[in-house]
Amino acid sequence: MPDIRLFGIRHHGPGSARSLQAALADFAPDCLLIEGPPDADALIPLAAHEGMAPPVALLVYRPDRPRDCAFFPFAAFSPEWVAMRHGLTAGAAIRFIDLPHAIQLADGFGAPPESEAAPIEAEPVAEAAEDPAGTLPAPAAIRRDPLGELAAAAGYPDGERWWDALVESRAGADGDVFAAIAEAMAALRDGPDPEDGIREEAREAHMRVAIRKAAKEDFSRIAVVCGAWHVPALARHDAKGQASADTATLKGLPKTKVAAAWAPWSYERLATASGYRAGVLSPEWYDTLWHHEGRVAARWLARAAALLREEDLDASPASVIEAARLAEALAAFRGRSRPSLDDLDEATQATLCFADPGPMGLIRRKLVIGERLGATPPDCPGTPVEADFEAQCKRLRLKPGASAGDLVLDLRKETDLARSHFLNRLALIGVPWGTRREARGRGTFKEAWFLAWQPDWVVELVAASAEGGTIAEAAASRVKGRARGAQRVSDLSGLIGTLLDADLPEATAQVTRALDDRAAVSADVFDLMEALPALAELARYGSVRSSDTEPVLAVVRGLVPRAAAGLVAACQSLDDDAAHTAKTRIVAVSGAVALLEDPELKATWQDALRSLADQEHVHGRVVGRAVRLLFDDRAIAAEEAGTRLRLALSRAAGAAPAAAWIEGFLEESGPVLIHGQGLLGIVDDWLAGLDEALFTELLPLVRRTFATLAPAERRAIGEALARGGGPGAGSADGPEGFDAARASAVLPILRLLLGPATTTGDTA
Repeated sequence: MPDIRLFGIRHHGPGSARSLQAALADFAPDCLLIEGPPDADALIPLAAHEGMAPPVALLVYRPDRPRDCAFFPFAAFSPEWVAMRHGLTAGAAIRFIDLPHAIQLADGFGAPPESEAAPIEAEPVAEAAEDPAGTLPAPAAIRRDPLGELAAAAGYPDGERWWDALVESRAGADGDVFAAIAEAMAALRDGPDPEDGIREEAREAHMRVAIRKAAKEDFSRIAVVCGAWHVPALARHDAKGQASADTATLKGLPKTKVAAAWAPWSYERLATASGYRAGVLSPEWYDTLWHHEGRVAARWLARAAALLREEDLDASPASVIEAARLAEALAAFRGRSRPSLDDLDEATQATLCFADPGPMGLIRRKLVIGERLGATPPDCPGTPVEADFEAQCKRLRLKPGASAGDLVLDLRKETDLARSHFLNRLALIGVPWGTRREARGRGTFKEAWFLAWQPDWVVELVAASAEGGTIAEAAASRVKGRARGAQRVSDLSGLIGTLLDADLPEATAQVTRALDDRAAVSADVFDLMEALPALAELARYGSVRSSDTEPVLAVVRGLVPRAAAGLVAACQSLDDDAAHTAKTRIVAVSGAVALLEDPELKATWQDALRSLADQEHVHGRVVGRAVRLLFDDRAIAAEEAGTRLRLALSRAAGAAPAAAWIEGFLEESGPVLIHGQGLLGIVDDWLAGLDEALFTELLPLVRRTFATLAPAERRAIGEALARGGGPGAGSADGPEGFDAARASAVLPILRLLLGPATTTGDTA
């Protein structure tokens, strides 16, 4: 019988990794069995490739449904990574022994339980594999927090900090720690969790089967590296009757086809804060512990000081020395052999940051969580989305990693149009490689971008494989998810524009149907109105991208009558702020209707505006703007506009409502007064007729209205009033305001410009 030893570890723990490294060197196994996906056994040799730089992750996914997947992250200080590297160097056989994901991702494999470690995504990313088992589990799994009891007894706030203090952050490498861990886990385990028992039972049964299989082969020393929680269960591999029980557990389990790939990862994704429940609180700190065990405090404080100096903050060598002394004193006071991260944090905050939380936030982000990004060899099998990204970049002649710069696209050209679609799709999956800018020049066919590539976006490409096999599929899936969560019609209208820019017709059709369905039952008229301008612009100009905008136009044709029918009721009983919002949306919808140039829609909307203009109990600002919009569209004559203005400004209407009416009618509307055929005179007569008290009361409101006019417009209005009565006061054919002497002064210049007269007389 071979010598079989179980090493229970904490995933991503430098103390576990250091103890395991020493134990493996002493044991010298010729076979290494590691908790991990057997589906990726063929990729293990790549761990020794010189181009492989952790953090990296194994991805196992279903090719037919890439959203069903599992990520297995590894850092340099992950015990599984140390075991793989040791085995490859020593020439030992290496195998993953967890339950294959060909089973775990198969349809019908139990219910999707809540596992020990969620996917790397902070949000759920899969349907049938929303919580894949392959994300390496933490030692506390089957019960909510089995280490919490030990932590509480030892005076620690939680099991994570207790484990870190006693196992991960301790000095040296003690191989006997694995015996202590096994004893603790055996005491804590009291049976499987009924909510997750079937899945955990299958996993541990498969690992025991793999151990027995290796024992029957020609191996003399077998090392089993697994999560500490599983050690008591795997120790029963040779118990009487266990083989039969395991065979029965695994019999008849469903299977599906899966694929595996290596992918770059990041410390930010490895952190618990990212939502990865098998993650660690401080990846960068653990990296420092792993690589600089003997001088970890000095190195960490030196890096903190350098980081502060890069931000032009004071961090003298004397302050670093004082921080080191304080950290050592805190550690000694707390009974530690060397400073922990908590000790260093407190010392740094007191001496280097002077209790300022701002610099400490920077230090924690850079030196506790970290921004390290891994890399995989160029010839390494990648994820589906990565492969599609590389193919698209090659086809469209775009190079990630190149220096930042501007890119102007001509959407009439096939390649430039495809580039636009590509950049918009990337933005949808969280890779904003390009930032839209305003294009210079005339024509809607131009589109300007600023391209700046960030290396850590590779992680987003990997994560997007959980949502589709290509960038287009992942982007469409991401937007569909947002559409399902949208509560308002206007939110859905914004998504349609995004999808048209990205040329995702199937998703566009689905979101359009959802918008139409939501609009049909929506009682929020202002929500419908808020959605209309964006949709109208898409219906009018979307064809520049060669997109089919007919479905969008159909939605607009349905929304305008609904908004028109409810406009009057929606505008009742509004206060000043609500009236301003209503006025803004009415103006926007009027512009949208004008943009479409549809006579039927225009007539429907104008009827609604006329009904609104006839209301006596609607806020004056809204009614005044409705009259102005009708006047601008020539739906009412100047005489009718003047009559409505006189009625609104009459003494019977009241001073405050009159001021609100005139504000709605005139704000940002200088030309209507300058060229409004007598309207300026009506306003002037109303103001002149106010008594002193009312004039003083209304003056701020009137000044606020005229402040919205451009300076040149205000000057023109003043000149018109100085002439008496305004531009429309006199006869349209009269010579009022004409200066014959000034006009004759330009006649010689006009003769030079126009040439000799061709008719008799002075024709200038």
